[in-house]
Amino acid sequence: MKISKVRATPVNIPLEVPFYWSVGTYPGTTKTIIEVETDEGIVGLGESPSGDCAEVINNQMGPRLVGHDPIDIAGCEMRCLPEWCVVQNTDDASVVKAFGGIEIALWDIRGKAWNQPLYELLGGAVRKKIPFTEYFAFRVEKDGRGGEVSPEAVADYCVKMREEHGSTMFEGKLSLGDPHLEVATVKCLRETLGPEAMIRLDSNMSWSLSAARQILREIEPYNIRNYEDPVATFEEMAALRQHSSIPFSSHVSDIRRAVALGVPDTFVTNFAVLGGINRAIRFIGACEAMGIGFWCYSGDAGICTAAYLHVTAAMQWIHEPSQSLKRWQIGDVIEEGPFKPQNNVVAVPEGPGLGVALVRDAFNHWHQDYRENGPMDHYYNPENPGYFRRLPLD
Repeated sequence: MKISKVRATPVNIPLEVPFYWSVGTYPGTTKTIIEVETDEGIVGLGESPSGDCAEVINNQMGPRLVGHDPIDIAGCEMRCLPEWCVVQNTDDASVVKAFGGIEIALWDIRGKAWNQPLYELLGGAVRKKIPFTEYFAFRVEKDGRGGEVSPEAVADYCVKMREEHGSTMFEGKLSLGDPHLEVATVKCLRETLGPEAMIRLDSNMSWSLSAARQILREIEPYNIRNYEDPVATFEEMAALRQHSSIPFSSHVSDIRRAVALGVPDTFVTNFAVLGGINRAIRFIGACEAMGIGFWCYSGDAGICTAAYLHVTAAMQWIHEPSQSLKRWQIGDVIEEGPFKPQNNVVAVPEGPGLGVALVRDAFNHWHQDYRENGPMDHYYNPENPGYFRRLPLD
């Protein structure tokens, strides 16, 4: 079997309404969907985490892979990436993200060729129901949706998700520059949801060390399961640890610094960002050896989410719920997508490979959205259009 064609297509995956985060509003995500075709008619599906990967794949990596054996994943990587340590040294993450999406597609081909779901190729499932959090945030109002702009409204939304979908695990963003608003919302969430609900927070590095000290001191009585990136650096996080027992997580996957500094407690990332499933598995194994947790972040289309499901099914160390914006996503590119948790879990797909298939009409629709509107703008500032929002000073 040989690779006959590699095609990468950027698509937009919008949310029902944008939500506010520390430096703008978040209307959805832009992803690159990858199709790796073979001369035996098998097509592998992959996904890279940003639209800029499409050009790298179509113009550079794809032509290098034509004629190569898709089962030879290591050989494919050698054709697409320089020596790994040099790639890290150049700060050019686009090639890693691009190949990471291709590599997911190569695993999909392997599973389809051998008629086995991905989790079986990884050694079998330790679980078949994969946990995800429900998301909350302050949100824009549009056509009767969203509009949660107060602590009470955010808490009421979470109650609604519990009543309608059995959700008891929640994560969200409350960092709008006002520490008092965040503290008040956390208090309201805990009082409304009760002592058993899981509450995790994410500030996207928005707080100064002094503001973070104040916030964590006041929210610690409310049993916060985890706080993601409360400050901008691991060094500040280590200083913050002296004042708080709340666990920390980060999107910055620097395991050497984490071991040296003792923070963060967990890494939260995307398999393509790590270079693909092979490298993600090795990274997660290193996390296990060092006692560092791991879960996956939110906002992906169904292909990458399927990869999360299979790898989490096969790896016991990923025991905490991954993040989920799935309830808010109004589109996807796969059949029966987007995945949406019920009673906190999503079932792992049982078909060969990733177990998902493209819906060509939806795929074309969201690609056309990208062509007409460009990539999703995560930094739009509705209070001052044309200017980027700045983080508050103490």
